[in-house]
Amino acid sequence: MKTDFKFIYPSSEKVYLSGKIYPELKVGMRKVHLTPTVTISKDKRHEERNAPVYIYDTSGAYSDPNVEINLERGLPKLRQPWVAKRKEEETQMYFAKQGIITEEMEYVAIRENMNCEELGIKTRITPDFVCKEIAEGRAVIPANRKHPESEPMIIGINFLVKINANIGNSSTSSDIAQEIEKAVWSCKWGCDTLMDLSTGKDIHDTRERILRNCPVPVGTVPIYQAFEKVNGKIRDLSWEIFRDTLIEQCEQGVDYFTIHCGIRLKNIHLADSRLTGIVSRGGSIISKWCKENQQESFLYEHFDDICDVCAKYDVAISLGDGLRPGCTYDANDAAQFAELDTMGELVERAWKKNVQVFIEGPGHVPMHKIKENMERQIDKCHGAPFYTLGPLVTDIAPAYDHITSAIGASLIGWYGTAMLCYVTPKEHLALPEKEDVRIGVITYKIAAHAADLAKGHPSAFIRDNALSKARYDFRWKDQFNLALDPERALEYYKASNSVDANYCTMCGPNFCAARISHSLKSCDE
Repeated sequence: MKTDFKFIYPSSEKVYLSGKIYPELKVGMRKVHLTPTVTISKDKRHEERNAPVYIYDTSGAYSDPNVEINLERGLPKLRQPWVAKRKEEETQMYFAKQGIITEEMEYVAIRENMNCEELGIKTRITPDFVCKEIAEGRAVIPANRKHPESEPMIIGINFLVKINANIGNSSTSSDIAQEIEKAVWSCKWGCDTLMDLSTGKDIHDTRERILRNCPVPVGTVPIYQAFEKVNGKIRDLSWEIFRDTLIEQCEQGVDYFTIHCGIRLKNIHLADSRLTGIVSRGGSIISKWCKENQQESFLYEHFDDICDVCAKYDVAISLGDGLRPGCTYDANDAAQFAELDTMGELVERAWKKNVQVFIEGPGHVPMHKIKENMERQIDKCHGAPFYTLGPLVTDIAPAYDHITSAIGASLIGWYGTAMLCYVTPKEHLALPEKEDVRIGVITYKIAAHAADLAKGHPSAFIRDNALSKARYDFRWKDQFNLALDPERALEYYKASNSVDANYCTMCGPNFCAARISHSLKSCDE
């Protein structure tokens, strides 16, 4: 198995910014160096310096040339010294309610701003602001004490819109090595969190290897493994089996759990009139258990116990939408909103135990119904962060659902969704492979960034403006290097432009003032 993954981004340097409250912090970012703007006046060459651009970096140590990577050993344990001094009851929300700024809180404040203050751009995102948002439940820092390899990030309405990438094996799909490669690959392209949805063999070992080598928070759906433990026999599921699975995954370092606690026995029948019924795998398992046993869901009944387990490890809960609509016809129906209303009750119960919580949402929703989802979620769930799959705005594009969902994701991100779960071209068709992961992540980085621009995030415009200026100056190299996918941009450019004597490797053909004036093959000279 490959053990030496390293990422190199063009014209980029891995840099670290320090904290003020905690000077020892090293917040990793990607610094993109730009070429000068060249003009020719009276046969004289003039250069105007273009400042480097700092980019939010999810690649962790994989892009640091000074760190040796070995997947057998795992990543450096960045947060180990921070968590070692904390008591069991001291979660991020506990500290925030006391007005105590943790290392994680200052880290994410620095990370969110991407050096914008040095550019004279005012920002509201200070460590104090981060602390307040967490205390009031509007933001979440998923950071299990047992996953010290992860770099702190924040999910909340007043921060950069984040994206999640799903990976995971099944009984007929990839092995551990392939899943680790997909996890690391996701981080290269910009995923902010990763969900391991494995349902096949070696679930525990797959998750362990991913966690030890993942610089972003990792989430799971623990009912999947609990279901495998009872060999797919729903009647044999129990609170005890689920609890033991929860603790097992907490001990490994899972940062957040999708748990379908909002499904109630009294509400399941509301999905009977749907066109596509219940499409969530976890939701289907719990709904069938309730029906077969004619009992309230053990997830709902034991929600306080779930919170106690999560609080011990500072694991966040993502309240799963087991009754999400599986087609646009079923969007915003009684079943979906009954579950959402129950989630609002559970949010307050989690907060009382200092457990961070966010809410999962649909799914399939036509554009004219998207805004209602966001407004109702904020109202019923008391401002807790919203995390949505898409939504897909039409159902007629198999193989292109990354596009149909990105349309909805951009809109709901603008309205206030804090994190978007990517959809790959193979949604509804097959498990994603490595290239599908890349397409899904980049597509959703576009959607998230479009929402950041619309919301007016203080650092959002820096990269756009830098690329636009490069385009106007015909600085082709800088355009590629500032792009979300520099490799693909350059690949397409080269495919459509023959490289000949008139080609400048920096500026492209026919537009290089330096070449015209000085007969240079390249501005690099």
